[in-house]
Amino acid sequence: MRSTSVVLVVVVCSFSAYYIYEPIPENIEQRWKLMLTNTFFRSLSHLADFSELMGLKDYMGVMYFITVVEKVVPVSDQHVKVSEELFDGVEVVTYQPKQHGSDGDLQSAIIYLHGGGWCLGSSRMGPYDLLAREMATKLNAVVLAVEYRLAPPHHFPVPFEDVYRVVKHFLQKGMLAKYSVDPGRIAISGDSAGGNLAAAVTQQLQKEPGLEIQLKAQALIYPALQALDLNTPSYQQNHNMPILTRTLMVHFWSEYFTNDKALFRAMMTNTHNSLESSSLLKFVNWSTFLPESFHGNYNYNAPAVVQGVGGETVAKGGHSITDPRASPLLVPDTVLHSLPKAYILTCEYDVLRDDGIMYVTRLHAAGVDVTHEHYESGFHGALLFTVWPTDFLIARRMIDNYIKWLKENL
Repeated sequence: MRSTSVVLVVVVCSFSAYYIYEPIPENIEQRWKLMLTNTFFRSLSHLADFSELMGLKDYMGVMYFITVVEKVVPVSDQHVKVSEELFDGVEVVTYQPKQHGSDGDLQSAIIYLHGGGWCLGSSRMGPYDLLAREMATKLNAVVLAVEYRLAPPHHFPVPFEDVYRVVKHFLQKGMLAKYSVDPGRIAISGDSAGGNLAAAVTQQLQKEPGLEIQLKAQALIYPALQALDLNTPSYQQNHNMPILTRTLMVHFWSEYFTNDKALFRAMMTNTHNSLESSSLLKFVNWSTFLPESFHGNYNYNAPAVVQGVGGETVAKGGHSITDPRASPLLVPDTVLHSLPKAYILTCEYDVLRDDGIMYVTRLHAAGVDVTHEHYESGFHGALLFTVWPTDFLIARRMIDNYIKWLKENL
């Protein structure tokens, strides 16, 4: 009986070790903590796959648990006044520093867009709430955290349109006066899918006729910027890297556009481009826009162009992926020239690394003032791992450097 128990313990321990252990690069700090943290994400993803296979609940419906478990109720404290409001019908959580100098002093403002692949996430999650409070106090800034609607209930372009409405509403002189904001010191920022939305909104504002007030800066944190080539070196190198695997990113991209799984299957094999998108592949050619040091051992192969691949719904999804409001890397150079200064953060161990670096290259070439901060030991989502037990040293460095840039450039 005792020997049976010992064998059972050995089997359980061996299975647990096998499940938890991942070949994470040596230069990533706190590797075992990252392995343990990622076990939760992997387990939830497996459960989501099983639930969808059994017809119980769709994949993103299960993954949304990440958002639920992290949610808090934003409340005012001794340093920050917090309120929940509607800006042109869109929910916004505002953070205003209680001590901002002499009466009549104008403050800077940051419009912040949370990540989560357009399908998950909330500005009311604990890490975002903490980040907004820190920005408000350290920058003496009004922070607007936008609660845009999510896919799959609300596909593209709904999340983009929600954010765009908030930004246009806030940039009115009356609104800026209400919040004591300096019209010349407003930035937009976001991480991951939020970085995508921030870049897209910044581009779109340049086309807005009669808009008197423009953004001074854009700060993009490991942004997703294109859906045409999901086989860049970073997608290949980091396809199973915590916290964002290639498969999960493909889930996000496909469900941003449609419920039809045909697009997911086509994106998984990088065969989702149509004749319509083929002429735009030049804007995401990583062999041109990535420095040699990021090519690794990979050779460029242009994504396949297949007419009518996957049926009519995929064709509709294909139409969406060519829209620069979804893929900001697809705009011509003439659109980039007039964009405000930018801060772009990328991480070595992130499938989205190359999206950010290609945008850095193109913005530099267009004459835009760009600060590129690359973390050689960074992984996707690191900025938000600030709450025990998933608190990481690299998160603190990222936040400090990010806030320092905002302070110097707003």
